[in-house]
Amino acid sequence: MELEGRVALVTGGTSGIGRETAVHFAKAGAKVVVAGRREQEGQETVELVDAAGSSGFFVKADVSKAAEVEALIQKTVERFGRLDIAFNNAGIEGVWVPIVRQSEEDWDRTIAINLKGVWLCLKYEIQQMLKQGGGGAIVNMASIVGQIGSAGAAAYSASKHGVIGLTKSAALEVAKNRIRINAVCPAVVETDMGKRIFGAPAVHKFVLGCHPIGRFGRPAEIAEAVVWMCSDRASFMTGQSLVLDGGFLAGPNAPS
Repeated sequence: MELEGRVALVTGGTSGIGRETAVHFAKAGAKVVVAGRREQEGQETVELVDAAGSSGFFVKADVSKAAEVEALIQKTVERFGRLDIAFNNAGIEGVWVPIVRQSEEDWDRTIAINLKGVWLCLKYEIQQMLKQGGGGAIVNMASIVGQIGSAGAAAYSASKHGVIGLTKSAALEVAKNRIRINAVCPAVVETDMGKRIFGAPAVHKFVLGCHPIGRFGRPAEIAEAVVWMCSDRASFMTGQSLVLDGGFLAGPNAPS
């Protein structure tokens, strides 16, 4: 129960890594606010949080809209009195096509949710933590595609590179206020998003071969890392990007 007495926020908590992390936060003793655009799935996550022995509630919010993010933080404080932990996980894959075929609309939407959304969340989360006198931990969802390029995924890759740069800058701004800000960079994880992108048999086989460990990641493995990053065990870590990739980046990016 290392997070007992703390309040955690998870954006994109309606499924996958976000849902799993919300449950892990609850098991560690934190009260959990689940945010997302799909209310039914969000309520299902809250039920899992409650079943894990904690308490939570859902707030419908689009992280690309400043007013909704600001309201999300306000509702968190109204319900639980404070904010100690945030996992800025909300994101979309966008449309994976070559740049010459990518629409301006898709570029704008991907950047708005994946990058602007993280910036907005940081802005209002940090404001609240400073009001409380400082202290707190924030983890942003990046990707190994924020560390390397990926043909056909320019908008997604650019957004995740941006998240890593944003994480470093934000961490430097508030380090003296005892607010730690880091990013997590998974390779392919067994989620609905992963199935949408890599579900075709030939694509699945190729991408699986790029993971020397011989499998894709599991949501629980990412959740465990995020909980650690938000705990006092990671008290000397800030401005960093933790890679969880089954060996993907350790060698040439080609099937083994």
